[in-house]
Amino acid sequence: MQFLLDLLVLTASFFIAYLLRYDFVISQKVLFDAVVQLPYVVLIQVVALALAGVYSFIWRYVGMREVRAFFYAFFWSSLVLTALRLTLPNRFGDWRVPLSVILTGTALGFLGVLGGRVMRRALWENEERNRRRLRSSSGEFMPTLFFGAGEAGVLAAHEVEGRDDTNLDVRGFIDDDLEKQGTVIHGIPVRGTRADLPRLVKELGISQVVITIAQISRPEILKLMALCQSIPVACRIIPGFSEVLEGKVKVTRIRDVKAEDLLDRVPVALDENLVSEFLEGKTVLVTGAGGSIGSELARQVARFRPARILLVERAEFALFEIEQDLKRQLRAFNNIPVESLVADVGDVPRMTQILALHRPSVVFHAAAHKHVPMMEANPAEAIKNNVLATRRLAELAHEHGVEAFILISTDKAVKPSSIMGASKRVAELVIQDLAHRKGTRFLAVRFGNVMDSAGSVIPTFREQIAAGGPVTVTHPDMKRYFMTIPEAARLVLQAGALGRGGEILVLEMGEQVKILDVATALIKLTGLKPFEEMPIVFTGLRPGEKLAEELELSGEHFENTRHPRIQIGKLASVETEELLRALARLEERAFVGDGEEIRAILSEFLPEARLDAVVKSAEMPLFPEDTGGRGPHAA
Repeated sequence: MQFLLDLLVLTASFFIAYLLRYDFVISQKVLFDAVVQLPYVVLIQVVALALAGVYSFIWRYVGMREVRAFFYAFFWSSLVLTALRLTLPNRFGDWRVPLSVILTGTALGFLGVLGGRVMRRALWENEERNRRRLRSSSGEFMPTLFFGAGEAGVLAAHEVEGRDDTNLDVRGFIDDDLEKQGTVIHGIPVRGTRADLPRLVKELGISQVVITIAQISRPEILKLMALCQSIPVACRIIPGFSEVLEGKVKVTRIRDVKAEDLLDRVPVALDENLVSEFLEGKTVLVTGAGGSIGSELARQVARFRPARILLVERAEFALFEIEQDLKRQLRAFNNIPVESLVADVGDVPRMTQILALHRPSVVFHAAAHKHVPMMEANPAEAIKNNVLATRRLAELAHEHGVEAFILISTDKAVKPSSIMGASKRVAELVIQDLAHRKGTRFLAVRFGNVMDSAGSVIPTFREQIAAGGPVTVTHPDMKRYFMTIPEAARLVLQAGALGRGGEILVLEMGEQVKILDVATALIKLTGLKPFEEMPIVFTGLRPGEKLAEELELSGEHFENTRHPRIQIGKLASVETEELLRALARLEERAFVGDGEEIRAILSEFLPEARLDAVVKSAEMPLFPEDTGGRGPHAA
């Protein structure tokens, strides 16, 4: 039908051009010439349209990008017809189309062909908009306002316009930029600023406000949430641009505001070419593959087409889950082989067998005991798993020709106040010492708390809120660095590609975030008021905890890398003999379970450690003393 309509439009345009050429007075001879010329003129124009790809377009999605194809068809068909006009001999006079008719007819024809598609799309969009309004009144579609008419808002509006499987009835944009007021974006008007939001919600019957701002700060999100709660109307958000560009989600996959949206930091982006050179075609082994970091590392590695992925984990169910998830993901990557290996990294015979059989080129060592208070109560297990198992695995990796060994460390290793932090600090020193051996690149990667990882504060807060409270915060001034799980995994991959051996890589993590602020934000996300409708109780610092973390030690020299968000440097070193003596003593005391002696050895070996000054758990008042008991003001 579209093709027949095009033939009709091109034919009509050709005759209109002749009428214009002769002032609507056409002799019988001119009419005869026009009838002779019409078939080959239309044929040339249709061939030009086809070669320009016009007939591969779906009329419903014709936009500015497709206009170029119509222009090319117009240009080349005009050129061919003009060439025929100038080169045909006089005896073919009946076939020679006047230049004015060529230009006018071709212009009218292609404007008509394009205009027909645009009109068809406009009618369809109008019908679709009316259909959405009808279904919206029945509750099937959600009347929505987009907050932010910038790049992200335009992208979201474009996708809503082109999809018929979304339940959004977008009735307008809200934007504080006065220059955008009164404009229309993909058929959606900009109706006002945030000051107009209460009125527009009431007038338009809005069910939700969706934040469509690409890079929005934590304070701004909190302000918008507070405004929406006061109206009241639901406040939601589009996925971050990093998620959209990686193809994980569509712009219109609207979701609730999450805790990570409140971090006020730009996610880490990969130098994908460098990481691809590092991983493509290689066998990659991930320890602790069932954990939060290990499982995400495996998913990220899969994107770079390794020859094989080896998943090492001692918890069989966690291993089964990541195996199944990874196999689903890998269908898009020609089913890269995945080997699930139940093993304890401290089991030397088992790990020797795995390394000898599979010969990995890269090892990401994520297996570790990470829970600070738990390791305070079980110091021998922290040493066995975090120090001794790391040392043995790293030595085995070197013996079996591994190219790169990347240790996942933590900011708690800096001036450690806990057994867990001290054990990871010793593991860093082990890696540095091994880096002197030729063949394997040994690296350590240090970063802060990972949101939503097993045992982290945010899942705990969510569970407490779901149970009706109270939400427990150790101290009102407790601060931590935060990052998302995918961000942490990307950092580790980038570290492996950047490091030359013996270095530690540290992410530029922005400002530390108060744990109390995270708790109050999560409470607000549920629509409750902190302290009033959801109590917050301060419980006191737990054993091994400190109020704020650090990312580097004095004596460590850090420099910028080619990646703008990563610093690289040398660990403050110790003599090999001193390290070996400390390891021997730690191993001896770990296998007899002497926790106090382990603490003493670590304090002696790590002069920067503050293990002797462990803060015992203590009861704290519901609110800090300096607030005079005024609960809500304490936040």
